[in-house]
Amino acid sequence: MSTSKPAGDGLRFYGVWLIGIAALVVLPLIFSSGGSLTSFSLIGIAIVFALSYNILLGQTGLLSFGHAVHYGLGGFAACHMMNAVVSHGWPIPLPFIPLFGGIGGLVFAIIIGWVMTKRAGTVFAMISLGIGELVASSSLILRSVFGGEAGITTDRTALPKMFGWSFGPQLQVYYLIAFWLVLSAIAMYALTRTPLGRISNAVRDNPERVQFIGYDPHVVRYLAFCFAGFFAGVAGGLAAINFEIANSAYLGAIQSGLVLFSTFIGGTAYFFGPILGAILVTYLQLGLTSVTSVWQLYFGIIFIGIVMFAPGGIAGLLMMHRPLVRAGTLWTVIPSYLVAVVPTLALACGVILAIETVARYSGGDPINLFGIPFNAKSPVTWIAAAVLVVGGAFVARLTWRRIADAWDRAATVARDRGYLA
Repeated sequence: MSTSKPAGDGLRFYGVWLIGIAALVVLPLIFSSGGSLTSFSLIGIAIVFALSYNILLGQTGLLSFGHAVHYGLGGFAACHMMNAVVSHGWPIPLPFIPLFGGIGGLVFAIIIGWVMTKRAGTVFAMISLGIGELVASSSLILRSVFGGEAGITTDRTALPKMFGWSFGPQLQVYYLIAFWLVLSAIAMYALTRTPLGRISNAVRDNPERVQFIGYDPHVVRYLAFCFAGFFAGVAGGLAAINFEIANSAYLGAIQSGLVLFSTFIGGTAYFFGPILGAILVTYLQLGLTSVTSVWQLYFGIIFIGIVMFAPGGIAGLLMMHRPLVRAGTLWTVIPSYLVAVVPTLALACGVILAIETVARYSGGDPINLFGIPFNAKSPVTWIAAAVLVVGGAFVARLTWRRIADAWDRAATVARDRGYLA
């Protein structure tokens, strides 16, 4: 039997990881501004957090509305540890602090996980929501632990230096986050290849059959919950290092919602899906908050659109083209995609204009859409929004039908050539 295919697969596998690591090293050298470094740092933290959440949702099928609890407790544990290192003079440099954040998230997962994971589905989701709100509310009451509304502050530069780095400059903090991102991503990917990762997939798909062959789905869910809590705590520890503070916002429902959006929008079926989702959601959050006051509404629209039209997420959209690429029929679909771009953009612009018009109508603030000024109280603005929405939707629907026809033809050829089941 020829071994060329496995060797090629191995080269592609390691090549993807090496390209990703190289990108992490080179990016801050190309985009060296303070804003870029801050954005890259936030994206790195979001990726670790989203990958940890996918251990629950994608690997084990557990929908959690309170995953930020582990993230926040990891952040508080990291802050307390940094302050303890400074006050007691312990020889623990900053790069080891995220490990204590992970331990903080893990300990809480061990304590509450056994009860939470007895049931999956809606029961688990509701319990996670209740636990999340309970801990978030307690953070404002237990001031000795959480610092109240002000939170717990720290100074990362006061810790012992490592290799001469004080971690005062944002560039050094970025590389610390990148190091833990690579380490955590490799560990979480390796977890998916272990027997625990495989049986977690089986529990997600059919827990009754797993129990029939001798495994306890409760134990599997509990172990997955603990691993997810640990890596979420690592992400929280990185956030505490980056911001030098941990407060109740780390534990809140908004943080849990963002990681849910990131994971689902990116796609839960593939390991790189949450990575794509975290990058997109973080950039949207950073960009939209400075442009509009209703950025949460756009997040909701994007989430609804993904659920309705692309339940596999961005990763699912990309991977569904893989058989066409192998069969050499993707080029037959591309023209239909290009034709659909213009009406789809028109529809999107119309929706944005309509939302901003309604949002700014009472205040009378001007709207600037792609450099074109609009007055929220002018009838012209309302007419333009209606024309773009109605006209764009009508034409886009026609072009989407054309895409469906082109896709069916390309898929038929790919199926005949043995690249599509």
